[in-house]
Amino acid sequence: MNKLVVDIYSFGFQMSGVPEDLSGNQGGFVFDCRFLPNPGRDPAYADLTGKDPEVIAFLSAKPQVEKLLTHSKAIVDEAIDNYLERGFSHLMVCYGCTGGQHRSVYCAEQLYQYLQSRPVEARLRHVELE
Repeated sequence: MNKLVVDIYSFGFQMSGVPEDLSGNQGGFVFDCRFLPNPGRDPAYADLTGKDPEVIAFLSAKPQVEKLLTHSKAIVDEAIDNYLERGFSHLMVCYGCTGGQHRSVYCAEQLYQYLQSRPVEARLRHVELE
């Protein structure tokens, strides 16, 4: 049996926009992180990314962020279980924010780490950090 590949993207709505699904499935999930507190509005965080410890500390302390992650992980878990049962090979999950630098990067990183315990091949790409 082939392993399910879960491609996780972070991106900026005002930058590159929602990434194209290159698998040919034309589907998946897009989670909009723009409603979350934005560390990029604080000059102390402006040049950092969602991978930096200061931004991680900022976002991990916000209940709204944890709530989004809890719900998006549950949705992705349901899809993974269903896709594995049906023999599907690919799932795309995207997190977007305004610039694709802080909130979406943090959330994508969190999902990627979470999926390390699942029977899938998780792949992570931060579009705006390339």
